[in-house]
Amino acid sequence: MKIVVDLSRCQGYAQCAFLAPDAFRMHGEEALMYNPEPDDVQREQVLRAAAACPLQAILVDQLEGQEAPVEASP
Repeated sequence: MKIVVDLSRCQGYAQCAFLAPDAFRMHGEEALMYNPEPDDVQREQVLRAAAACPLQAILVDQLEGQEAPVEASP
């Protein structure tokens, strides 16, 4: 899986860092740092984080034909 974050859209709400702390983290109050190729173990957390982004700034690319629906957490 690969992650791309449109940092020009990201407003630092940190929903992704809360839902997938191993893949996303805030540096200071507004700068997002992220792992562009997280482990497959983090797949569910990353997909929930992408779905929770209020500005839809996170793009997740499913590799090797693996399909997992992006759903908002309950």
